[in-house]
Order: sequence, then C-alpha cells, then structure tokens
Amino acid sequence: MIMRETDMIGFVGHWIGYLWLAFVVIWWLAAAASKRSVQRQSGGSRLLQSLIVLIGLIFVFNLGQAITHGWMVRRVIPQTDAWVLAGAALTVAGMLFCVWARIVLGRNWSGRVTIKQDHELILRGPYAFVRHPIYTGMLGALLGTALVYGEARCFAGLLICGFGLWLKSQTEEQFMMQKFGEQYAHYRQRVRALVPFVI
Repeated sequence: MIMRETDMIGFVGHWIGYLWLAFVVIWWLAAAASKRSVQRQSGGSRLLQSLIVLIGLIFVFNLGQAITHGWMVRRVIPQTDAWVLAGAALTVAGMLFCVWARIVLGRNWSGRVTIKQDHELILRGPYAFVRHPIYTGMLGALLGTALVYGEARCFAGLLICGFGLWLKSQTEEQFMMQKFGEQYAHYRQRVRALVPFVI
C-alpha cells in the first residue's frame, strides 16, 4: 500500500512530537549516571538560559496552541513529502549526534553547567569537530523539526533556542577555561563552537 502525500505529511508531523518526547525522557533518565558536581552555575543564570530555550520550544512545537494566527503561522516551507522527509531525517540525525556526544562525554555530562569531580576535558569523537556537539545536534534536530512543521513560528523558535544555547555555551566556556586553562584555550583556537569551520 502506497501512502498518499498528505498521509505521509500527517504521519511524520504526528510522530515527530512523540520522537522528541521519547528523546527527552531517555536523556534525563541517563542523567542518573553523572559524576558528582563540585561547582555549578548560579541558579539565576540557569533559569535565564532555560526560560529562553523554553520560549523557543513553545514556538517550535506550538505548545498549548499558543500561536494560532498572524504571520507566525504562515507556512514558509512547502508542505511536500520531500521537505517533510528531509526534516524528519535531519531531526533523527541531530538526535543521534547528541547521543554520540553524550556517550563520549560519559559521566562528565550534566543538565546544568558544572564542573564534575575528576572532570575530564573530552577532545575525541564529536568534540574533535565542535566544542558543543550536544547543542549542535539539538539545533540540527530542531531545524529538521521546523522543516517538518514548516511554519514561520518554528524558525523563530529555532533562533530563540539558539540564543539560549549560545548563552549556556558561554557559561560553559568560562567554566572550562577556569578548570583547564591553557589546554582549553588551545582547544578553543583549533575547534569551532557549533559548526565546523564556521562558528
């Protein structure tokens, strides 16, 4: 049985939200294996970064049907199988990149910016290509989701999430410089933050 184009779009659009939900649940369950933190970012800093990302996610996923009219719900990506499947593939690829980075980071990972007990500076795997591969993967997955849903609000949300993650990355950079000093400074000169050879 061949799925019609409108069926494919509806199917992928429906299941992409469940894919994200499963990803988030598994991601946070894995947090139990992290090392003990010896230094944490301030609560205010974490709250600001989290709120910005949450606002971005509200736009991308239209949580609570918060956006129902105006230019934000205008379709900017054609609603075709090709775009929807490309977006779904990019979403999955971004999530897999996050998982790869998380596995390589191991017990050094934390949901907030921290220095862990016996913290290691990881330079292998995806960290050889970008300094913040989890954020790279997240943004890639959100871009893919924006292509699936295709509305202007999704791309506005992507930019907002990107700003929140950029702020978080700046806090991480400060912590890493404080912990690893010259070693991290050399790493920062060699490896881009989010996109290889670009930024």
